[in-house]
Parts: sequence; structure tokens; C-alpha cells
Amino acid sequence: MERDNARRTGPALERMQQFLVWLVPAVETFPRSRKFLLGDRIQSTALDVVERLIEATYSRSRRHALMAANLGIEKLRILFRLATELKALDRRRYEFAARSLDEVGRLVGGWIKTDRGRQEGADAGPA
Repeated sequence: MERDNARRTGPALERMQQFLVWLVPAVETFPRSRKFLLGDRIQSTALDVVERLIEATYSRSRRHALMAANLGIEKLRILFRLATELKALDRRRYEFAARSLDEVGRLVGGWIKTDRGRQEGADAGPA
């Protein structure tokens, strides 16, 4: 089933969706004092990334959505680092989040390169 979803939506979107399934319960473990500001910001930023990946999946002009998703991933990296420094997130969960975000970032970066190559080929036109 997971492979079928990745085929339909793309690997970056599928991995980000899996990350969200892990993220929502993880934020519930944040201390109350950190949950509503930092936890909500992390969740909303992650949802923004998913929305940008959906836009990229279903549109012909992907560049803007992919660049926005890439920026969102970078924001998440910084927010997770902050959550760890403030002791809202333990080291083990931080490491999982960092590895997951690195994976999604590599997938998005590859998608950007592939899309750029297609655009350049289309701009060149017939020889």
C-alpha cells in the first residue's frame, strides 16, 4: 500500500505524510508551556510543507511550490533544534526528526533538479 501511495503522490509527499503521522503524537508530549507556541508552529509548518508538495504534485509549474516546501523543511530543522534546546523534545526524537527531514529534503532537492532539467529541455524546443 505504501508503495502504491508513493507512486501516485511521489516519494517526497509520501515521506512527509509519514513524518506527520509521527509528529502529531510527538508534539503531544511537549511540556504544556512549549506545546501551544512551539508545538503548534512546528505542526503548522509541517502541514504547510505537505500542502506545497501537494501543489507541486498536481501542477505543471512546480518550481515555486518546491522552493516553498524546501524553505519550510529548513524552518522545521531550526524549530526542532530549538525544541530540543528548550528540552521540549528528547535527543532520540530530535535525531529521528532530523533524519526524516534530511530524507525529505533530499527528495525535494532531487525533484527540483529533475524539474529544472525538464524545464530547460522544454525551453530549448526542437532542434
